[in-house]
Amino acid sequence: MLQQTTVKAVAPYYARFLARWPEIGALAAAPLDDILKAWAGLGYYARARNLHACARAVVERHGGKLPAREAALRDLPGIGAYTAAAIAAIAFDESATPVDGNIERVIARLYAIETPLAAAKPEISRLASALAPSHRFGDFRASH
Repeated sequence: MLQQTTVKAVAPYYARFLARWPEIGALAAAPLDDILKAWAGLGYYARARNLHACARAVVERHGGKLPAREAALRDLPGIGAYTAAAIAAIAFDESATPVDGNIERVIARLYAIETPLAAAKPEISRLASALAPSHRFGDFRASH
């Protein structure tokens, strides 16, 4: 919901959304049209569609529980590499290093990587992972 939107604007949407669908099974069972109506005004409707598809996949494939492993999270609709790593690290304390565009730019500068960014992504991810702590993965930040 926070894609290109402020917390202040999202807060009432989020509260209503959670009140209506307090757990993943309820969200999975909801008609997509109801979810899109609740999302109306936030934009980025593909995210609402992906959230619904993800909830359905979690119920169907994982018994209604979000998987802890990064690879399993990445297999869910709408969850990319960064989000999968962030969920695994923060929610499940799994050894995973979220790498977004900002991290890519910092690592590329830090290590003076001259390879174009798209081609350098595997190397950048490896270098970022080497900087991650060996415990409390969800607490990883630049000060470590």
